[in-house]
Formats: sequence, structure tokens, C-alpha cells
Amino acid sequence: MVRRFKETEGRYIVKILGQDRLAFAHSDTNDFYDLIEWSKAGGYQGSILMFFDFDSGNVYKPFTKKRNVVYSNPVYVGGFYYFLQGDYDEKKIILYRYIPEKSLEKVTELRTEKVNLYNLRIIGDSVHIISQEDSFECYYPERISFPMEGKETVIFMEDDKIYFETWVEEGWDDEKGCATDQYNYYHKVITRDYKGNTLSEEVGSIYQASDGTWWIA
Repeated sequence: MVRRFKETEGRYIVKILGQDRLAFAHSDTNDFYDLIEWSKAGGYQGSILMFFDFDSGNVYKPFTKKRNVVYSNPVYVGGFYYFLQGDYDEKKIILYRYIPEKSLEKVTELRTEKVNLYNLRIIGDSVHIISQEDSFECYYPERISFPMEGKETVIFMEDDKIYFETWVEEGWDDEKGCATDQYNYYHKVITRDYKGNTLSEEVGSIYQASDGTWWIA
């Protein structure tokens, strides 16, 4: 049997990791950094963040569309759904804590000139606001900054440790532009402290299960 949500708009929905109740979708694919480019073209129409409830079939929209406003992907931590709202006119990045039909609470706000909007997002396992480009930057709940490698991606933070993934490609023939018989592509997990010192490095890829636990595969 195929079920339908109470609102169907043809959106591609993504399940929020760490729980089984909600998925989400954006009304378009723009992110915080895009607001800078849009401002040069006269502004941006705005986007909507939607939550899709597998239990009730309801679709929740915490905010209506507003010009020059975009949202991050939500995360689920400690029984709440967290997301960022970026308002280019107000020059603010606001962190919200949300439970559909129960609560919508502002947690903190940051000035846009104080953060790097490129790859700005929330990660767990407790809530951290970060960005990553040439360096890792954490803005909330504490300030952390150190250089990082170009192939690395921050996955989550827990117990004063930061977990990165990086990809490795072996056996590629640059001259011929193709894989050799020895070709191998895989990921590594790198753990660092808050000063950027490497604590451990191992072959693996990090995955978060529906119950919120983290696994290395």
C-alpha cells in the first residue's frame, strides 16, 4: 500500500538521521553562501523548510517563505529537531530548537559577518554550529578553529573529540585517465582534539543509525 502525506508537492524528502518520525525537504537547493551571490542580482525569493511526519502524515512548515531567508538541513539531538535560519537582510544566522505542534524556540543567533557562510551547518552529537573550507570553524557552543585538509569532512563532535572523514583513491592512472587493476577507493576516519591534534586514524566510514548511535563501517 502506498500512503500519501496530507500535502503533496513533489518534493524529494530526506529522513532525519537518529530518529524514525520525520523527514525533511527544502523548497529549493540554495544555501547560506548563495545569499551573497543573490544579493548582487537584487535578492532572493526565499525558501521554506518542511518536515514530513511518517506517524500522522502531516507536513509542518515552521516558517512561511520570506525574501532573502534560507535554512540548513535539520538534525535530531536529544529529542529535539535543530535547524539554522539565515536572514540576509537582518544579517543573522539563528539556531532554532523545534518539536512539531509543541515548541519552536530560538537557541542562539550569530551575525553573518562573524561566520564563514560556506558549508555552514549543524552537527551533533551535541549541537554545534560549524563551517569548513580551508579550516574547521566552530561558532557554537564554543569557538574552535584550526586548518584542515581539502579532502576532509567533519561528521560529528563528541566527548571533546572531532570526527572527520577523508577519502583515499589508490591505483588511478593519471596519464591514461582511468583506473588500474589495483584501483581502490575507500574512506578513513580521523579523530582530532579541539586544537587540531590527530588522536587516531583508521580505515572506515561513519554512519548514524536510527537510534542515534554512530557506527564505523
